[in-house]
Amino acid sequence: MNTQTASTWHPVARAADLRPGANIVAGFAEGRELALWRAADGTPQAWDNRCPHRSVRFTLGRVAGNQLACAYHGWEYEAGSGQCTRIPAHPAMPAPRNVCAKTFAAVEAAGMLWVQLPPDVPDEPDVPDGLGTPAELADAVPAGWHFCRTLTVRAPAGEVREALAHRGLAAHAAPGAWRGRLDGVDIVALVLDAQPRLAFVHLWTQAALNSAAMQTLHAAARRLRGEVETQH
Repeated sequence: MNTQTASTWHPVARAADLRPGANIVAGFAEGRELALWRAADGTPQAWDNRCPHRSVRFTLGRVAGNQLACAYHGWEYEAGSGQCTRIPAHPAMPAPRNVCAKTFAAVEAAGMLWVQLPPDVPDEPDVPDGLGTPAELADAVPAGWHFCRTLTVRAPAGEVREALAHRGLAAHAAPGAWRGRLDGVDIVALVLDAQPRLAFVHLWTQAALNSAAMQTLHAAARRLRGEVETQH
């Protein structure tokens, strides 16, 4: 696992995949397992995927309005703070104030949900100033471009970045973002360092691509994955 020396933003999931007050999506960043969800009011959430009560995965639970409920004993936690708010087995008992889910700063930009993992992941989220994200995140994907696919590569993210650079793509100011051409097709590649030997590459491209260009891009992406995994 990488050792972080500064707060890092990670493009963990497509924002459209999280529905308000509905689903919970599993995510990864720097080897940490995340529960990604959207409160009923639309606010994106990124939590450590373990209930603080019995360490059951939150992704097995459910969203209840602006609360996340664990699947085991149904304990409910508040969006934003992660504070325990209700214990169904003891409805008359106030929820313990010292029981909180571990939460991380999460923002939407360029069609993605970005999660910030502070150095060494302390108990309290490192909430950034202003809009909660570096300005570069919003510029990671050009306006009007469309999501193409997510490529799963069983190799370290560093090797994926080297392969993109070898193909002439350039690193963008936004963390994890690369721009250039893949087999003649203009793309943005958002590289997620998911686990020590697992990377996700979110590919975005221009909306006007015809079917032949899209097929070319998909084939190029598969070749990229094959080459990186073979070298690894």
